[in-house]
Amino acid sequence: MTKSKATKAKRAKRETIADVLRRKIAERETIAEVAYGAGIPVPVLWRFATGQRDMTLRTADKLIEYFGLEIRDKAE
Repeated sequence: MTKSKATKAKRAKRETIADVLRRKIAERETIAEVAYGAGIPVPVLWRFATGQRDMTLRTADKLIEYFGLEIRDKAE
């Protein structure tokens, strides 16, 4: 495998922020539980969780706070 293909394969396996948030939402009892806890309208979270829409950074911030996640530099 060439270096270019190996790099693309490595990137393809990386979990995105959206992937992490969707996984965390799926681990809960209901989408409504997460929506109410994070202060996000249920329809907004439902459309994101089902892959119909993306979300704003403000909404992502609320979910990151709700789940107790943090984003940090890779170098740390």
